[in-house]
Amino acid sequence: MSATRNQHLLAMENERRFQLLLDAVKDYAIYLLDADGFVVSWNAGAQRFKGYSASEIIGEHFSRFYTPEDRAIGLPLRSLQTAALEGKFEAEGWRVRKDGQRFWANVVIDPVKDETGALIGYAKVTRDISQKKEAERALFRSEQQFRLLVQGVRDYAIYMLDPDGNVSSWNAGAEAIKGYRAEEIVGHHFSRFYTEGDRETGEPAKALRTALLQGTFEKEALRVRKDGTTFWAHVVIDPIHDDAGVLTGFTKITRDVTERRRAQEELETAREALAHSQKMEAIGRLTGGVAHDFNNLLTIIRSSADLLQLPNQTEEKRQRYISAIAETADRAAQLTGQLLAFARRQPLEPETFCVGERVRGLERLIITTVGSPVSVKIEIEEAVGSVTADPNQFESAILNMAINARDAMPQGGELRISARNVRHVPSVRRHAAIEGEFVAVDITDNGTGMDAGTQGRIFEPFFTTKEVGKGTGLGLSQAYGFAKQSGGEISVQSRFGEGSTFTIYLPRATARAAPDQAGSTPAQLRDELPTQRVLMVEDNEVVGRFALALLEELGQSTVWATNGESALRTMESQNGAFDLVFTDVVMPGMSGVELAKEVERRWPNCRVVLTSGYSHVLAEEGNHGFPLLRKPYSLERLMEVLGVSGKETAQA
Repeated sequence: MSATRNQHLLAMENERRFQLLLDAVKDYAIYLLDADGFVVSWNAGAQRFKGYSASEIIGEHFSRFYTPEDRAIGLPLRSLQTAALEGKFEAEGWRVRKDGQRFWANVVIDPVKDETGALIGYAKVTRDISQKKEAERALFRSEQQFRLLVQGVRDYAIYMLDPDGNVSSWNAGAEAIKGYRAEEIVGHHFSRFYTEGDRETGEPAKALRTALLQGTFEKEALRVRKDGTTFWAHVVIDPIHDDAGVLTGFTKITRDVTERRRAQEELETAREALAHSQKMEAIGRLTGGVAHDFNNLLTIIRSSADLLQLPNQTEEKRQRYISAIAETADRAAQLTGQLLAFARRQPLEPETFCVGERVRGLERLIITTVGSPVSVKIEIEEAVGSVTADPNQFESAILNMAINARDAMPQGGELRISARNVRHVPSVRRHAAIEGEFVAVDITDNGTGMDAGTQGRIFEPFFTTKEVGKGTGLGLSQAYGFAKQSGGEISVQSRFGEGSTFTIYLPRATARAAPDQAGSTPAQLRDELPTQRVLMVEDNEVVGRFALALLEELGQSTVWATNGESALRTMESQNGAFDLVFTDVVMPGMSGVELAKEVERRWPNCRVVLTSGYSHVLAEEGNHGFPLLRKPYSLERLMEVLGVSGKETAQA
């Protein structure tokens, strides 16, 4: 009797503990129904969800928790029957609280049987998942809105690919751009949008691989529509990963940019047409200006040559005409040099010279050039520095600016040229200021000055404010090119009606200036000039015949070759028995520089001298250490080259 009582007490204690456990659960409604569906137990979670206290609901039928619609179709009874027959009933649906409010519930009903297997009731667990349902509905609404948005976009093809590149979704824009309906393309590989050439080179696979490796792929390229026509497309591909980082596919956005590309091409065509028009305008200015200047020079040369042919000319007049021809030829060469200097296509021959001495040496020439209505003042600071630059180009730049200053003072005025040491170059044409040691040369006039528009174009090639045919427009361009090519700068300060100041800045040299060379004297044949075997290489027949006669006049034993290949054959046939190879640079086939390198390699004891008026080879590569005699060259310069011994490389 005592053991039975103890078992009964233990059972009561276990039941009490189980009820305490159930009452402690607040997130679930856990209660029992009898076999007919009446409530026989009620926990705290059930009271919280449903709103009924235990005393209010125990003994009541559980169908009151269902909506009228569900009760009308017999859902409460069916749920119990399903649990009894299948061992479990689970569903989600609307349920009703005591106050009539509805909530979305997850419901599980399990049958409860006794020891004999007889059904004695049901265990019912309910959870309020309204928030989860609302979140799902919000997500569904968002997805629907996004789907509608994507489907409504017609300017972009927006679609999905699976990890293998097969199309898995398709919007209206994709249909409009590509031409395929969704049922025609979903499930097919996206590579069919590529051209045949791109497919052969594996471009579709490369695009997906790039998207995976770099996080995105973006490109403009040709794509193919359903009807086989091509269009320019801007394509973006992005990989899609799930929460675990597993690749689930790709998003692909394509836009037809054919019209934009066509507009760009039309714009480029218009720009090219404008550039061509501007180029033709510049050529027109150049033609007028250069023709004017060259015709003036040719008039002097032609007239002097005609006068030399007249009989009974005195020696004094003959020398005067000869000097006129020589000086005019130098001026013509200087005009050509201005073109090349602006284009930075003429290799400079830098020397270290004192700026002050050079400017003072130009004083007489400047005074003669600008004429008596203009007074010239030269102001040189003490200890003004030296520079390393091409002295001839320096003098040309100063003379060009002096002539411009004269033209800006048609009624006369004052031209002041000064030189000074400075420690920086100010900001010029939006370039930052430059710190360092420079020599500045100022050319100042009190003439007409310039407005801002003219100052903005003053260094352009062929730009001039003078009348057509009254100058080439290259003077300031030459000065600009010289300054830039020498590592310096040029600036202008001017006010309309008040005059202008041009300033050339050149880096100061650390080396000492070389002494000035003596002035040029008329060429005389040198008795001591050695007789040499010379291989002359020149493809121009007129120039070649003249150079051949000139070399023979100087007592040289000369053989003429018309190109580099024939020159090498001549050298081979003579076993390299030449003292000098005198070659032009620009020739068909092998250039003079290439010939010089080959001669130096095969016949190292033979000297090579290059000659050229202009060569892109020299402009781009230099003369590679070989002596260079520039055309037009004088007899004196030619004799200097012929008289050089050994492997000296002085520039002639």
